Amino acid sequence: MPTTAAADRVGLVFSLFDANGNGVLDPDDFDLMGNRVVAALPQADQDAKDRLLNALQQYWQTLVTELDTDGDGQISPEEFTAIVLDPQRFDATIDEFAQALSSLGDPDGDGLVTRPDFLALMTAIGFADRNITELFEAFGPVDGDRVPVAVWADGIRDYYRPEKTGIAGDRLVPGAAR
Repeated sequence: MPTTAAADRVGLVFSLFDANGNGVLDPDDFDLMGNRVVAALPQADQDAKDRLLNALQQYWQTLVTELDTDGDGQISPEEFTAIVLDPQRFDATIDEFAQALSSLGDPDGDGLVTRPDFLALMTAIGFADRNITELFEAFGPVDGDRVPVAVWADGIRDYYRPEKTGIAGDRLVPGAAR
């Protein structure tokens, strides 16, 4: 059973993925989001950028395959919540997205994401600056104000887990209890 915190997290993600602002998710949203995010870190290598763009396309394909029963090519907020909070249906997609995004933030390949790169990517997604900073701090920066790629990837996975409460990712939801 999803927690209220999980539903709040997923509601926020829906609003951010609705990049064209039309109230539903469609293929254009994932292209817009992907292009905005890869542009935020121009120093990242092309393979990492392509991986993120492909992960977002996989995300869209999972949604449309699982949910678009009427074939209209759109996903409503209710449909979105139903799938992303069902780990058996969405874990592989979230795993690839988590790996792609966190790896994009490590352009030098040292296994660590700097604060400026983290902020740039999360801002490009659309999260608020204050919430991004709180999340970065919750990840426990190490070694020159950086977070391990694996910690960020695990944080993304946790964000989509319906049973999770009190996680670092809750800091991204404005007004959420911490």
